[in-house]
Amino acid sequence: MTVASHLVELRRKHETLSEMVEQAQRSPGVDDLKIAELKKQKLKLKEEITRLSAH
Repeated sequence: MTVASHLVELRRKHETLSEMVEQAQRSPGVDDLKIAELKKQKLKLKEEITRLSAH
């Protein structure tokens, strides 16, 4: 897998997580820990995207 295709995949996953976070925040029954975990995963992806983009 090339770096460019890997970046595309990471960005797609990041966008999916963003949508999941937004949906979870709108749902009253969703646990705050679940939202925090989704945000943590999203941040890790963003850091990886930033790191790979710098090269």
